[in-house]
Amino acid sequence: MEPITTITETTIPIMKENIDTDQIIPKQFLKNILKTGYGRNLFFDWRYQKGGKPNPDFILNDPVYKSAKILITGDNFGCGSSREHAVWALKDYGFEVVIAGSYSDIFYMNSTKNGVLAIVLPQDERDILANISPEEKITVDLPKQVVCYKDYKFNFDIDPLWKHKFVNGLDDIAITFGYEKQIEEFEAKMPNFN
Repeated sequence: MEPITTITETTIPIMKENIDTDQIIPKQFLKNILKTGYGRNLFFDWRYQKGGKPNPDFILNDPVYKSAKILITGDNFGCGSSREHAVWALKDYGFEVVIAGSYSDIFYMNSTKNGVLAIVLPQDERDILANISPEEKITVDLPKQVVCYKDYKFNFDIDPLWKHKFVNGLDDIAITFGYEKQIEEFEAKMPNFN
C-alpha cells in the first residue's frame, strides 16, 4: 500500500445519499479476480447510456472533473453488499480519498484495507467542498487530521491504528512481515511431526 500523508487534489461532488456498492460497481462486472480494470465501469448505470455511450449529464463524464482524486458524497456511502470490488473500482478510477457523511462498516473497512482514505465530515462542511469549482484543490492532511480549503479547516477523526497504517503505507501483510523474526522463533520451538 502506498503511504498517504498529505494530498492536494481537485474534487468531484456526487451528493447522493445511500450510494450502494451495486451502484458503485454493478454485479455484472465482478468476474475479474484482480484489483484492476474496474475503474472503467465505476458508476456504470449512471455513467453510460444504453449501448455504452457516455451519459453527458453524469458528472464523471464532464472533462473538467477528469483528474479529480477526491470524491465528495452523501451519507451512508458504500451501503448494500459487502463487495470489496467497489473500493477497487474507486481506486482503479483514481480516487485516493472519499469524503462522506457516513459509510457502511464493511465498505469503510474495505477502504482502509485497500488504501482509500474514507473521511467523515458533517453536511455543512461537505456542502462547502461540493460547491467549489472543478479547478480548485483541497488539501487532506492526514497527520494533522484536517481538510483544508482556502480559510476553511475541517477536522476529522480516524482510528490511530488506521492512521499509522496509512501514513506508513502498511497493509495487514506488511504488518505481519514486521513480526517475521518472532514468527520464525515461534516456529523453531514447535515440534516437528513429520
